[in-house]
Amino acid sequence: MRYLAFLAIILLAGVAFAQPKLKKTQISKEISVSLPQDFTPMTDDMIARSYPATTKPLAVYTAPSGQIDFSVTQKRSMFGAGDLDMLREFYKASIMEKFTKVDFIRQEVTKIKGQPFIVFEFVSSLAGEKNSMLKPVQKYSIIQYTIKGDQLMIFTLHAPFAMKNDWQPTAREIMDSVKM
Repeated sequence: MRYLAFLAIILLAGVAFAQPKLKKTQISKEISVSLPQDFTPMTDDMIARSYPATTKPLAVYTAPSGQIDFSVTQKRSMFGAGDLDMLREFYKASIMEKFTKVDFIRQEVTKIKGQPFIVFEFVSSLAGEKNSMLKPVQKYSIIQYTIKGDQLMIFTLHAPFAMKNDWQPTAREIMDSVKM
């Protein structure tokens, strides 16, 4: 009887830590990605509050907890896909400028489904004001950039650092599923 109870506990623990099941999500006519089944699109109001920028993301999907987001942003670009190696240094500098500290896990130009992408995978820290008692905010992120025609496409996934170990395999699977 104890053996069966032990097996039941192991089974339940395995289910609790199982990776989320992904489903194909059509972002636009040209873009699809596999996202966890329970991710939902953010409303325009939620996007405006969470992503205040001059260029509104094409789409943002979030986990039920609101702690993990996947977004796609599209901007005009005067560069071409052949410029990604050069652009990698500019985007790296931009990432480093936004945060107090950045620890890169990956920073490369690679192909995903035949399309070249700049890929940055990193852990970032953003410290509060100098006299603040708040702890730095730490996030785990993957950001991918590519150029299609005259459009720069930016794919991002952010999760709290405390969830990195649980979400890293799923985050990589999501980002590797981007299809254009």
